[in-house]
This record gives sequence, C-alpha cells and structure tokens, in this order.
Amino acid sequence: MRFEKFNYPTIDALRQKIQALGVDIPLSERLDVLGAPLALGKITLHNRLVVQPMEGCDGTPDGRPGELTARRYGRFAQGGAGLIWFEAVAIVPEGRAGPRQLWLHEQNLDSFQRLVASIKEISFKANGFAPPVILQATHSGRYARPESLPAARFSDDALRALEERFGRAARLAAAAGFDGMDVKCCHGYLLCELLSAYGRPGAYGGPFENRVGLLVNGVRAAKASAPSDFIVTTRLNVYDGFAYPDGFGMDPAGGLGEDMTEPLRLIEILHKELGMDLLNITMGCPYTNAHVNRPFDMGSYEPPEHPLEGVGRLFALAGQVQKEFPALAVIATGPSYLRQYGAQLAAGAVEQGLCKLVGFGRLALACPDFANDILRRGALDPGRCCLACGRCSLLMRAGSTAGCAVRDEVYRELYRKDVQA
Repeated sequence: MRFEKFNYPTIDALRQKIQALGVDIPLSERLDVLGAPLALGKITLHNRLVVQPMEGCDGTPDGRPGELTARRYGRFAQGGAGLIWFEAVAIVPEGRAGPRQLWLHEQNLDSFQRLVASIKEISFKANGFAPPVILQATHSGRYARPESLPAARFSDDALRALEERFGRAARLAAAAGFDGMDVKCCHGYLLCELLSAYGRPGAYGGPFENRVGLLVNGVRAAKASAPSDFIVTTRLNVYDGFAYPDGFGMDPAGGLGEDMTEPLRLIEILHKELGMDLLNITMGCPYTNAHVNRPFDMGSYEPPEHPLEGVGRLFALAGQVQKEFPALAVIATGPSYLRQYGAQLAAGAVEQGLCKLVGFGRLALACPDFANDILRRGALDPGRCCLACGRCSLLMRAGSTAGCAVRDEVYRELYRKDVQA
C-alpha cells in the first residue's frame, strides 16, 4: 500500500488500518505491564521503559557535555524511565560525527561524572529511584565529520587499534559513573558497516567471523577493562534495508526481505559466549533509508512502504530475537510513530513476549516525561507527542543542535534561526 500520513483519531481506527495492511502490531490496554521491574544482573530496572540514545550535537569542541546536553538529560531524568541509554559518545576524536559530538577522554572525565551524578540525583528526587545510565560508545566511520582532522582510514591495523579503544572507553565510562556501555553497531556507522563487508579483503571482511570481529573483540575489551558488574551491551542492526550484499540481515536471493540467520548467529555469540544479557535492537540507516528505523510522516523522500509496515518490521524482528533467546533482555524500538498509541504498542509487545523493554527516542525529545505519563496518568497526551515530522533531524543536518522543534520552545527558536532563515 502507498505511503500515508498518520491519521487515526481513535485506537480502533488504528486497529482497522493495521488489519487492512495485514501487519502484526500488538496493542494492549494493560499499561501496568510496563511498570513491572526487571532484574539485570545486580541491577534492577524500575520499569520497562527506556530513553533511547538521541544525539543533541551540543557538546563542546573538546567533547564535554554542553548546557543543552545537561538540560536534555535533566528532563529525561525527571521523566521516570527505568533506563536511560545515553547518546553516542566518540571513542576517538577522528571518529566524531561532527565537531559537537560528545567525546569521552581523561581530560574531560570530570564533566561526565558531574552529568551522570546529576541524572541520578534528579531522578531520585523526582521518582524515588536512580535509573541505570548506559553510554553509547561509537566510531562514526564513513559518517565521521571531525573538525580540523584528517578523514579516518580503515586499514586492518587501524581497526585492530580500535578494539583496545573500546576497552579504554569502558574503563572511562565506569569511572564517570555510567552503569554500562554500548559498543555501538547500528545505523551504518563503522562497526555496523563491517557486518556487511562481504567483499572486503583482510581480517575484518569476507567470512562471518571476520566481519563481526571488531564488535566481538570490542565487547571483549570492554568487559575486560570494566568492573564485573558493569553492563556491556550493544545497539545492533539486525536488518540494514539494503539489498544483499550491501546490507546485513538481508536475503541473499536479493530484494529487501530479511534473513535473520547471521544476526541470530552473532547474537548467540554475544549472549551465550560473551555473557551479554541486554540487547538493543534496531535497523536501517538514518542517512539513506530513515523510514526503516524511524517511520515518518515528513522527510526528504516519500517512503516506499506504509509507515505501519515499518513499525511492524521493527517489532517483529525484535520479537524473533527475544523468542530465540528468552533469557536475553531485548529492547524493541520504533513506537514513537504511533504518537499516543505508542504506549499501547509497548504494552502489547511486552505482554506478547516480543521484548522485555521498549525504547522511545523521538518521543523522549518531544515529551521527556513520557514514562511518568504512561505509568502515572495511564495515557500519553497527543498534544505532547512526536509528530514524526523530521524537524529534529533537519536541525542536525543544518549543523545546529538537535531537539524537538514542535514541542520545545528552545528548539523552535533554533529551527527558525538555523533552518528556516
């Protein structure tokens, strides 16, 4: 069915469209399931709602969190989510996606320590608990845009050196007070791109074991460098949305159908061999096929599918992982497109065993206290939800700082100044 914008005045209207499309999007009114605690090793999450990593592009030139960074995470902390997945933080300066991307190193460790302590303090005062905070450690690969630095070159030796850098990042993250670290492997960035390096020669291309090597060895290095109770995880693309051999998780016969053989094989290594108990599932690349990981109403192109089909895929493939590895805590993503009905999708997915946690990204920018709205009010206010309009991404592409230009007055003004001017 051709692309259509969101137009569902009632949840029954949404159900009718889901049925007409023949997609599987579970909806449940039992929102109380989202308030159930979840044990992760020695850590207990107070609910099943997660703030996903959404970059603000508001760091300082030396990688420290800026004023808007602190503002954003203070709002997330008050919002009541059980887990805060901190945005992408570069492990080396030449791996930054831009000159204002955060970058953790010894000289700015103190600023990250203050920010993490503030997140926990604010949440404890507002909600009675301090949520675990997981840092997303990244190298942006071909999308790196550091200022006044040469473009990164990815010889085998350069890639091998990054394995140790993930270990160093984990040590620094633990020292900063983070409860865990994500070895980022999604959305077309370096580790994700290597997963589909079928034709690359050398130690990081060709056979499966080579292509997953930087991720697997980066996880090993992180686990070896941090305390035993430190969570080491990954936000992982299980479906790239590019026809084989250009994408991971794709049907080798061609087309855009998925083939979960290699993603499940990789997850088995991470979970059963390396002891990873938490996994954040995602798909696509925001630079080239944004509709895959962030189904939208307004963007730079018309998506080739109905947005609800994209939402269905995000939850179906997360569910396949969860059912294959029942002891793993899988985070599903993509409910923000459903606006106020994202709460019912989250509840339905947890209730049906498609995941144990549900992450909200764009909605968290629009309505940072979404978790408390769901758990305390029993509903999301449609007047405060994300509209899937893409203005947060337009701010980023314009070189500004990113946030919700519809619901947040700070970013409305930035949008007028930096995008519309």
